[in-house]
Amino acid sequence: MEQSADAKKTGSTERVKFCMIPLTNETTAARTAQHWWAAQSVRQRLGLIRQLRRHLLEQRQALWEAVQADTGRSPVEVLASELLPIASALRFLERRAAKLLSPRRVAWRDRPLWLWGCHDIVYRRPWGIVGIIGTWNYPLFLNIVPIAQALTAGNAILWKPSEQTPCCADAIARLLAAAGCPAHLFQVLPVTREAGPLLAEADVDLVLFTGSEGVGRQLARRLGERLIPSVLELSGCDPMWVFPDANVHLAARAAWFGTTFNRGQTCIAVRRIFVHRAVAEAFRVALHEVLEAAAATGTGQSCTLQTPAQVAQFHRLVRDALARGALLLTPYGQSSARGIDRESPSAESAASTAEPSTCQPTWLWNVPPDAAVLQESCFAPLAAVVIVDSLEQALTLTRQCRFGLAASLFSGDVRQAQQWAAHLPAGQVCVNDVLVPTAHPATPFGGRGASGWGVTQGAEGLLTLTVPQVVTVRRGRWRPHYDEAIKSHPAASQEMLEGLLLMSHAPTWRGRWQGVLRLLRGLRHR
Repeated sequence: MEQSADAKKTGSTERVKFCMIPLTNETTAARTAQHWWAAQSVRQRLGLIRQLRRHLLEQRQALWEAVQADTGRSPVEVLASELLPIASALRFLERRAAKLLSPRRVAWRDRPLWLWGCHDIVYRRPWGIVGIIGTWNYPLFLNIVPIAQALTAGNAILWKPSEQTPCCADAIARLLAAAGCPAHLFQVLPVTREAGPLLAEADVDLVLFTGSEGVGRQLARRLGERLIPSVLELSGCDPMWVFPDANVHLAARAAWFGTTFNRGQTCIAVRRIFVHRAVAEAFRVALHEVLEAAAATGTGQSCTLQTPAQVAQFHRLVRDALARGALLLTPYGQSSARGIDRESPSAESAASTAEPSTCQPTWLWNVPPDAAVLQESCFAPLAAVVIVDSLEQALTLTRQCRFGLAASLFSGDVRQAQQWAAHLPAGQVCVNDVLVPTAHPATPFGGRGASGWGVTQGAEGLLTLTVPQVVTVRRGRWRPHYDEAIKSHPAASQEMLEGLLLMSHAPTWRGRWQGVLRLLRGLRHR
């Protein structure tokens, strides 16, 4: 039959749309590779993960040199924050993935009577093609771990590295190739800003994105229109609480570490420090001692950030807080504990001491609740100290921020801290530590609110990269629901169903026995 003009027009439009889908060659090749890969057993896939861990060790120098070339980080930093956590995450997969991804037979005890004869198995199937849009601040750890999990789950990958870390992109590609990863199973897209939007329009089944809140919102909007699921690990403005019974010296050291690690370019860096008034003075002195020690050893010097926009935001947030009455602390700006009480130097003079791409580690003291630094994510060594009169006030101020990535609580009473953790809108809460525990290979990582959704890492991160599929087999030939549809017996069916309901769920044995009798009467009438 000849098509109508409208049908021809519709078909033509659909073909044009299909032709406009980007990365068609890459996704076509990935589909073919993924079908073969998914047919392999989990233990066979883990052979690639074992090789990946082996080559990670062999190529460790090339990897830390790539990070150093892209971001200026030292080998010690790369070993501590990237290579060690990656190796641990890979070993976790080798040990646990086969069991986590194995089919789960549903216990007969959980099967309701009306499904008698059914046997159910839950399988974990791969999504298909996973698009991963990587980040630059931890260019090895935050890329290799989700790549390894996606491969273990049976997916193919289109990876868009950050344009800020081209050397790391090459190093990771070489690492995967050396481990024996098939070329079309793992494909590296161009290291350009434009490749990200292309991936959002491509024929992928799931997208993992690590980056800023603003870009995450745009990506989520487009993927939502296309009904493509996503995992978004976005920005943070993480709180640290100092309880009245806290070890203030430990908390002060944690504040330094949590604010300055990786030059503050960490999504879970310490940004807001809520100190109970009962220990505010002691914490102030302890923090200043840490600042003086850092100044003496040179660890508190000005540092270079990755982009000029980060430095500009740093100075804007400092100026805003000072204008609202906050005081300025830096390792070099005020060297004495008493100096904190003096009138703070102007933001302009503080900014003028730094080069356009650098800034000093800085703490803002006694910051008012309306300051921008308490609401924005910031990738710089900057934290704000807020003095609170109660833990309830700290909770109220914590919840006023839209981000919910991580938090830390410092208290001598661990049980009390754990109870307060239940009230915090955060994906991770550390008690008496910051940053480091979140890299545990067996724990999930993810945020709430403006910090995104979904998790990576750990068992939950691995399962996120799969889709549950239930396969039900029903034995025997008795199908009362078929009989009712063909030849209706409403009165008998009602008697049977009501009896089944009482027999299964009545609160007393007498009620259940009455249900049995109703069920038998219904069967007899039928």
